[in-house]
Amino acid sequence: MRTHNQQSGLILLVDDDRTVAEMAGEFLDHRGYSVDYAADGVTGLHLAVTNSYDALVFDVTLPGMDGLDVCRKLRRDAKNSTPVLLLTGKGSLEDKVSGLEAGADDYLVKPFALRELEARLRALIRRDRQQVSTQVLQVEDLALDTATLRLTRAGRELIVSPIGLKLLAILMRESPRVVTRRALEREIWGDALPDSDTLRSHLYNLRRVMDKPFERPLLHTIHSSGYRLGDIGPLAPSYSEVQTNVAHSHP
Repeated sequence: MRTHNQQSGLILLVDDDRTVAEMAGEFLDHRGYSVDYAADGVTGLHLAVTNSYDALVFDVTLPGMDGLDVCRKLRRDAKNSTPVLLLTGKGSLEDKVSGLEAGADDYLVKPFALRELEARLRALIRRDRQQVSTQVLQVEDLALDTATLRLTRAGRELIVSPIGLKLLAILMRESPRVVTRRALEREIWGDALPDSDTLRSHLYNLRRVMDKPFERPLLHTIHSSGYRLGDIGPLAPSYSEVQTNVAHSHP
């Protein structure tokens, strides 16, 4: 099914529960979105790679091909970077990490409020649409081309989710300063803040991809402060200190 309003964006919703899909589709239509619908993973994957969507919503449990496999094929085979929101009936940290490792950007645990679904989609689309200056960010042997979104370390190409790339871009631009947890969450999700496990899961996945295979870790947790990428510089201020100074400089 496709509704007709494309003011807010075009969404692909893949869920074999027709009742949930129709309720979500109708709600999103009233909020200014257009919605395509599929009831199985194979059809959902086909639609995702042959059309241009602003965001993709996959149920984890799908006939034909589950939502995790759809994510993996989108990211690794199709090189598709469209934001993905997973719907899951399981809320454990392990299940959430599995979704993020497959390439999802965010997740909702069923049952969920339709207003939260729309808020998370709005946050994902807003972040994805933001203009990023064309440059290559470099921290030691880690490099991120913000134009092509190609991430490498020591010449080896690394695959992480779009949200993971956005987190890295923030940390790389601020390196070696410390970025607070709250600052990272606000930069990525705005007012639609995720649950307490979401940022931790993304950072866990980043460490698994960009640190674990290499001799020396780059991503550091600074106790009671936040996160830092690379070695610390002399008297480097934290991200929160920079934001506070900027705010105080304007009446």
